[in-house]
Amino acid sequence: MEARLEPEIILYDLACTRGVCFSPVVWRIRLMLNYKRIPYQTVFLEFPDIEPTLQGLGIAPSESPGSRYTVPAIHHVPTNTYIMDSSPISVFLESKYPDPPVPLKSELGQEVELKSRSVAGKAFRSSIMPREVGILSPRAQEYFRRTRETMLGHRLEDLLDLEKEEETWSSLGDAMSAIGKLIQVNEADGPFIIGAQPTYTDFFIAGSLQSARMVDEKVFQRFTQYAGYRNVYEACLPYMEKKD
Repeated sequence: MEARLEPEIILYDLACTRGVCFSPVVWRIRLMLNYKRIPYQTVFLEFPDIEPTLQGLGIAPSESPGSRYTVPAIHHVPTNTYIMDSSPISVFLESKYPDPPVPLKSELGQEVELKSRSVAGKAFRSSIMPREVGILSPRAQEYFRRTRETMLGHRLEDLLDLEKEEETWSSLGDAMSAIGKLIQVNEADGPFIIGAQPTYTDFFIAGSLQSARMVDEKVFQRFTQYAGYRNVYEACLPYMEKKD
């Protein structure tokens, strides 16, 4: 029987009723941990418990307005270091665990991320946000609804206008196809953004798609009709086996 390794990382994740990771930003870090085979343990937090828990750990609040505390956050046990937010966590992990490497930035990757946020982000807001509440506990639902509806200025259900949702997807089709082709620029060398090796941008894409899949399979299928997105997701599946 294989000995179980003691966790070097405690990963603070967002809870849902399925008991697995569904947050796109947490998935980026989880994919890095899985790819690098870093032993870790997950602590799932409900939305209203994130701030008091992380504050209690002594983590400094973010300077971003409206999101003082967020996940992912990690505790690196060997150095007793606490870090919050996916970007600084990725830098820390790459510095402490450089093998196998995960390139954090590339010119192509930055272009893909920027365009994906601008284009695919609109589809996420119209199709994922109003459905996300369905996989949250009652406490988390109340928090999510209150904060998101304040931000939106209307009810979450107002986003679930199927006609408007279809219009959004139709308006984004050409741009999504173009990004999909951009993702495939190096497909002759492998399925990832730069070819044979996964990068942080690949985990950005795969994490977002896995999040969509956890919320609504049909929405996930709409994203993966674009070959570039689908290829990266499928190539990252081996690093998604540990979901909790």
